[in-house]
Amino acid sequence: MAVMTFSEALAAWLPGQRWFAGKGTPITGLAVAADTTLVDGDPGLRHLIVAVTQDTGTDLYQLFIGLRADLPDRLAHVRIGPAGGGLAGYDGLHDPELTATLLAAMAGQEPIGPLRFACRPGAEIDTGVESLVLTAEQSNTSLLFGEEAILKVFRRLSPGPNPDLEVPDALARLGSPHVAAPLGWITTETDGMPMVLAVLSSYLRAAVDGWSLAATSVRDLYASGCAQAAQAGGDFAGEAERLGEATAEVHRDLAQAFGTRELPARAYREMSAQLLHRLDQAAAAVPALARHDRALRAAFEDVATLSDPLEVQRIHGDYHLGQAMRTHAGWVLLDFEGEPAVPLEHRRAYFPALRDVAGMLRSLDYAARFQLAAQSGTGQATAARDWVRRNQTAFCAGYARAGGTDPGKHGILVRALTLDKAVYEVMYEARNRPSWLPIPLGSIADGAA
Repeated sequence: MAVMTFSEALAAWLPGQRWFAGKGTPITGLAVAADTTLVDGDPGLRHLIVAVTQDTGTDLYQLFIGLRADLPDRLAHVRIGPAGGGLAGYDGLHDPELTATLLAAMAGQEPIGPLRFACRPGAEIDTGVESLVLTAEQSNTSLLFGEEAILKVFRRLSPGPNPDLEVPDALARLGSPHVAAPLGWITTETDGMPMVLAVLSSYLRAAVDGWSLAATSVRDLYASGCAQAAQAGGDFAGEAERLGEATAEVHRDLAQAFGTRELPARAYREMSAQLLHRLDQAAAAVPALARHDRALRAAFEDVATLSDPLEVQRIHGDYHLGQAMRTHAGWVLLDFEGEPAVPLEHRRAYFPALRDVAGMLRSLDYAARFQLAAQSGTGQATAARDWVRRNQTAFCAGYARAGGTDPGKHGILVRALTLDKAVYEVMYEARNRPSWLPIPLGSIADGAA
């Protein structure tokens, strides 16, 4: 019986990882593009960049491969396969004994082979703490070092500047209180272009993400039996307003750091055409959208009638309640990487800031609707709609008061961008969480009416 090679073991292991983007499509080729020894011996640590080929193309993935002759029980769940020389290969990011090397290299700014380890000037990196892999991460892997720092390791790599380092670093230089300043990072080069491998940032202790806060508010509302959110305990409107203010301030700093552009009037016609094209794609994939096609199409066609100057800038790009953390000092925004599946040039492109606003409006709607499935009666649906209206209004008010483009004065554009986001969600839920499909469809039914 032939012994499986380590490359074959990798090809079998990769599709089972949460961060692997090519699930459901066979791997037709796997080649090691770069192999760097970070720690020699047993245990050892190798850094691999592998080129994975599927029918959809070839993607680069980053792996930290731990090597041990005797794999302890605590690491058995991340075993990959035999790696030669009597050693077993496993996901080394789960081994605190090995990940300590990454902190030490960043603190000392020590290059190892083609890998460059950097430390932000003036930043202090505590190298005496152990790491713990966070399980909530979907498209990357994050390691918590003590209660001081968090290392985000990008799994699917793209050559060029990574917004998740580029943006927080630029905002931190401006003194923004709404970002976690990078402490250090790891980079390499491919074909002469820089490639960001990981970013170390300050850990926000005792912080709570916006989704959890909003979900708690919704649960309180449903439990109270009130039809109006303002009458129930746990009102989220004040926080929604402060989040709107923080969002506007981040947009202001993004405009200062990266500049703005004003597009000609024809940009509205181009935007309208793009919205309609995405609708056509979604409707072909999800037949349930057909009943809303006329109303959605009218909303997207209305965009072509606009003629006001259209200012665009760098934005967050994947903005929702889970990307905002409430600390004791206020709101902090995370994950400026954008949608990992979207090409890098698109994630770094300039868009109307109201696109982020639309993303948060959709997230607030989700926070109210996703619990409705467990509820009964029309009273809860009425309460949910009231919660959504109250908190969307509060967010927009805070955003406008802090200097953001007033969503209330750009109703056609905000409505179109919000419905476009809902159409995207329909596609996503149909592919990944069919039981959640009624959430965006219900929102479209209300919003397109």
